[in-house]
Amino acid sequence: MKKILLFMLMVLCIACGKEKESKVKIGITQIVEHQSLDDVRQGVIDSLKANGYGEDKIEISYKNAQGDFGTAQMIAQEFKNTSDIVVAISTPSAQAAVNNIKDKPIFFSAITNPESAGVLAENVTGVSDRSPVKKQVELIKELLPEAKKIGVVYNTSEQNSFYLTDEFKREAEKNGYEVVVKGITNVNEIASALDTFLPEIDVLYTTIDNTIASTYPLIIDKSKKANKPVIGATKSYVDQGALASEGISDYKVGYQTGEMIVRYLKGEDIKNMKFEVVRESERYINKEIAKNFKIIVE
Repeated sequence: MKKILLFMLMVLCIACGKEKESKVKIGITQIVEHQSLDDVRQGVIDSLKANGYGEDKIEISYKNAQGDFGTAQMIAQEFKNTSDIVVAISTPSAQAAVNNIKDKPIFFSAITNPESAGVLAENVTGVSDRSPVKKQVELIKELLPEAKKIGVVYNTSEQNSFYLTDEFKREAEKNGYEVVVKGITNVNEIASALDTFLPEIDVLYTTIDNTIASTYPLIIDKSKKANKPVIGATKSYVDQGALASEGISDYKVGYQTGEMIVRYLKGEDIKNMKFEVVRESERYINKEIAKNFKIIVE
């Protein structure tokens, strides 16, 4: 009897082991934690689950590089050996993954310009979070018709931010605005940069930038004290106190990325999957902030 029970336990253990092995291992690498990128990650996970890939079918390992590119490289090297699929959230994380992984599928998310970031390869695809800067300039014109001078602060070392800041500046100047741009290199410079030019501008525009997103509460606090409205590039900025955005939802960027992963899991060849731009932009207005600036929102 004991031998029979022992045999049955062995069979069960083997079955459990096979079930574990059959799960698809997905490694998610993220350069830093802040609301925008966290929303992207949650969108990926929710999308997989909604399409039938929950915890019974996939095993997710999440690693955060704490803003350090060297750590992002180490995470990529680890996932090269331990994951079946790699999801890279942010440009630095995607660059690190592409540098180290050539034989496994990589899905990037929250990259503004994949071409100039150098992350496109046969084993790489994903979703760009490119902002509709033209609509954002039109939003400023509509909500703040008296504004003439727009301020932008961005991290000069972030490729995403550099690209979008340049695009926004060109579009705003084309519409007759004066644009004051302040470049920073780290979070410690943000406070002094804002103190310098907030008194000179009529509205602050915050682009997609990991350094900016990581210190958004400070930006909102400084802007409130200076009584200057903030227009954000993403919905998460509005959630945190910006006046408005005509832009993307970080969550939807992640969700769309998850849908691409599902297509791959169902048999589509990643070589034939061109990267996508987030499908839609939406208008988000913080009604409480709008009330403070005497803006009527229907």
